[in-house]
Amino acid sequence: MSEPYAAPFLRWAKTRPAVDYDLAASGLLPVSLAELLAGEPLTDWAEITGPAGDGFPPLREAIGSRYGVALDGVALAAGGAGANFLGCAACLAPGDEVLVEWPAYDPLLAAPRLLGAVTRRFARRPEAGFALEPEAVRAALTPRTRLIVLSHPHNPSGVAASAAALAEVGAAAGALGARVLVDEVYREAPLRAGSPAPPSAALLGPEFIVTSSLTKAFGLAGLRCGWVLAEPELAARARAARDAVDGSGVFLAEKLAALALRKIELLAARARTLLEANFQLVNEFMASRSDLDWRPPDAGTVTFPRRRDGADSGPLAERLLARYRTAIVPGRFFELPDHFRLSFGGPTESLTAGLAALGAALDGE
Repeated sequence: MSEPYAAPFLRWAKTRPAVDYDLAASGLLPVSLAELLAGEPLTDWAEITGPAGDGFPPLREAIGSRYGVALDGVALAAGGAGANFLGCAACLAPGDEVLVEWPAYDPLLAAPRLLGAVTRRFARRPEAGFALEPEAVRAALTPRTRLIVLSHPHNPSGVAASAAALAEVGAAAGALGARVLVDEVYREAPLRAGSPAPPSAALLGPEFIVTSSLTKAFGLAGLRCGWVLAEPELAARARAARDAVDGSGVFLAEKLAALALRKIELLAARARTLLEANFQLVNEFMASRSDLDWRPPDAGTVTFPRRRDGADSGPLAERLLARYRTAIVPGRFFELPDHFRLSFGGPTESLTAGLAALGAALDGE
């Protein structure tokens, strides 16, 4: 695709072949409708139409309550991708300059470009473990920068930013009258029992716009429930932008999402149990591979190993698809061809088989 606002990774993800072992899909093992509705009177779910407006009021209230944000600071969106678009739309006009992390999840580049913005980049250096380095952000800022865009934890590496680094970036943005959009869709997916989620940017100051969803950390991708958290004026602009995009959400999906927020601790415990077991498998696999280098993720469902020989991971991904019906994401979609993104949020038995296939493909079997 030649369009400047295209998102090649998402197009590949939607059109790649079906596989037996999917280590490319980044969502958590889906929650079934039966699990979500357990213990609920079915008569409560008979209506498919209800209050629309700026979203199902109990859902907005539950999101605001969970993240400590007033109701007028919450805007609903169609998933995390929709939230990122609305967050960008709230801040940008055609010709504005946006500073986006590198490597990046490509919709974070595509959204501002679709809005007519000019994108520049700052590095999250592999040699620095993909850390958020405020000095790299400051060095890339110009007087024309209106928005800084980053993910926390970082997609594709899973590396979290420190609260201090986020605060420094916010201060640099504030000095220019710019904003910082932080995509936190992976933040609430901790990998170890007892480990807290990395700190959110939601309450760090008015410079910050935080986006997230129920998808990556809770296994509810099908509800397409995303949100923007921002100071009231920006949140209102995000809600107004939605008027021009899809008007409002699906009532029944938003009502189910509100139910999910009421059961969020159960969903979080389910996620922790799965991710702890799966991350242990990935850790053991990586420890066994002298041909791969990696920085273990801090949270989330993905990691971003590097081939030590510097070879392009594209042929490896193609061999996995063709011979083993196993999928990983070639690093070219994240602008680092010698890396690949590996997901571990799916069924444990599928991950076990997929890692065995990956090992065989690396060994040339």
